[in-house]
Amino acid sequence: MPTMDEVLDFISELPDAIQIARVQEASALRLSDLDKEAFAGIVSGRRARISDSLRPAFLRRLTGTVQERNRTGSRAAFLLDEESTRLLRTDPRNTRYRIPEHTTRFRLPGSGIPVSCLDVIED
Repeated sequence: MPTMDEVLDFISELPDAIQIARVQEASALRLSDLDKEAFAGIVSGRRARISDSLRPAFLRRLTGTVQERNRTGSRAAFLLDEESTRLLRTDPRNTRYRIPEHTTRFRLPGSGIPVSCLDVIED
């Protein structure tokens, strides 16, 4: 396998934009494969915690259950557990989600949470 310096030298010697675009496409596909491998454990039904990298900050560290992933697999719907539903309902920073008092588990609306912002909780 060539070294990184050899790969970079090879790319710098490519004669035209079409060949460079092919390298970019191959890199993008490889990154996509690596992402799929890294987040393969985040599947529907698994318990997870929202990481500290997500915005808005008031959703950070809330826990719940991963629901279905989107078509590309990059985001997942998320159903908060009872405690996190209560925390979100009473958080004064939360002006986005109105959670009725009788709701015990709240499904976050929208396009889902990025899977890169979900940490699986091992029971």
